[in-house]
Amino acid sequence: MAITKNRVLLSVVGLLAVVAGLFGIYIKLALTWSYSTGERAGYLQKISDKGWVCKTWEGELSLVALPGAAPEKFLFTVRDAEVAKLVNAAVGKRVALTYEQHMGLPSTCFGETEYFVVGVKDMNQ
Repeated sequence: MAITKNRVLLSVVGLLAVVAGLFGIYIKLALTWSYSTGERAGYLQKISDKGWVCKTWEGELSLVALPGAAPEKFLFTVRDAEVAKLVNAAVGKRVALTYEQHMGLPSTCFGETEYFVVGVKDMNQ
C-alpha cells in the first residue's frame, strides 16, 4: 500500500515538473521569437514605470495622422532599462520606435502590450 502511494505521489510530482518545464520553454520561445518587427513614427507622449509586482515600462506614441483623420495611438512596452532611458529622454519629441511583436504571453508581467520597443531614433535631427 505504501509503495502505491509513493508511486502515485512521485508520478504527480513528475507530471507537474514536466508541465512547469514545458511552460518555461513556451515563455522563453514567446519572448525570443518575434511575430513581427517594424517601426512606428510619431510624437512620444508618455512613458511610465508601471506595476505592483511586475514593473514594466509602458508608453504611448501619437502617430502622425493625415489631416481630417482621427489620431491613432501606438501603445508599447519597453523591457530593456537602457532603451527605457533613451525613450524617456525623448518624451515630447518626434521619434521613430523600432519594435518587436511578441504574441501569446500569458500575463501582463512581461508587459501590458505585445509590442516591445527595442530602439528609438530622434526624428528632429
